[in-house]
Amino acid sequence: MTIDWDTVRADFPILRREIDGAPIVYLDSGNTSQKPRQVIEAMDDFLRTSYAPINRSAYRLAGEATDRFESARASVARFVNAPSADEIVFTKNATEALNLVAASWGGANLGPGDAVVLTHLEHHANIVPWQMLAAKQGFELRWVPLTTDGQLDLTDLDRLLTGAKAFAFTAMSNVLGTIPPVTHLVSAAHDAGAVAIVDACQFTPHNVTDVQAWDADFVAFSSHKMCGPSGVGALWGRMELLDAMPPYIGGGNMIADVRLDGFTTAPVPAKFEAGTPPIVEVIGFGAAVEYLESIGMAAVRQHEIELTRYAIDTLGERYGDDITIQGPDNVEVRGGVLSFKFRDIHPHDISQVLDQHNVCVRAGHHCAKPLMRVLGVNATARASLYLYNDRSDIDALADALDGASDIFGF
Repeated sequence: MTIDWDTVRADFPILRREIDGAPIVYLDSGNTSQKPRQVIEAMDDFLRTSYAPINRSAYRLAGEATDRFESARASVARFVNAPSADEIVFTKNATEALNLVAASWGGANLGPGDAVVLTHLEHHANIVPWQMLAAKQGFELRWVPLTTDGQLDLTDLDRLLTGAKAFAFTAMSNVLGTIPPVTHLVSAAHDAGAVAIVDACQFTPHNVTDVQAWDADFVAFSSHKMCGPSGVGALWGRMELLDAMPPYIGGGNMIADVRLDGFTTAPVPAKFEAGTPPIVEVIGFGAAVEYLESIGMAAVRQHEIELTRYAIDTLGERYGDDITIQGPDNVEVRGGVLSFKFRDIHPHDISQVLDQHNVCVRAGHHCAKPLMRVLGVNATARASLYLYNDRSDIDALADALDGASDIFGF
């Protein structure tokens, strides 16, 4: 099926907005994505016609709300090819999902003499929870380094995994765009007797995600990067692991019974969903999944491969050695995340100048300070692409960088 990407772009109301008479060029989807009208309308309709508490009330309106909530869970499960919707735990974001795994699974299974393997690509959300737990429980952290072009250096992977109990790694870098060989890494973890934990927050919005094909043990991802609302994410985990793990947060909905001398937990996923959930946001999450499914994730990936190639080539041809784009040049092993150094202009200055042209990019360390140190920089400017971007956005970025040259005297 041929996708009309102009029609897709038209689904996003914010992209019709103008500031100072000029359109918005949104190149910050690695941070958060814009929302199509289908998601906005689904949330609005639910609030107008069907909002009620879920799981706790017997009247028909509450039953309808519960059904729509669980239908969204089924959609999310289908989107990542989970064996069962009951293996999808809703969290407030991917960060909470990774913290849940570290605190619950890690808290019950890690101690002195154990090791957890991470990589130099990781976002703070897949570093700090393990550092917090290691400080408390006394296990070792080991690190997979990078090659010169920003891919994982797997030369010593077997040695790093020897004796490890967990291997936690990103499926796509939010700084370099690097897409590691997830299936290979999961297999290596399992061969070493370790649990494989995948941070798919950057991967899932842009690629076909199949947790069964990966054979992973846990996978975390987030709604707001995949055309859905903020405030909700998901953790997929193998049922046997989730069932054996202690609860993460206590309160209502996660219990089967409470007595003065203790409590028993509800079955998964309720066991990890204490309190009133983000009901409206889950409905929006489900709508976002259905929207992406209507386009097809293989088509999204191909569109972004072509756009990323165009971006790397366009910026390189125009600016040559004056611009350095971090990460692999091969677009088959990277996503549409372009972290770059432009001449000797500070990334924050670049961002401010681009903003004068309504070109939205992020500047900073991108919640990946260890990786910044590996790269030998304090920060980068980052343009990140999604399904609603096209070549005109890349051209606008390239043109706006000329403005930075003019201002800073290059």
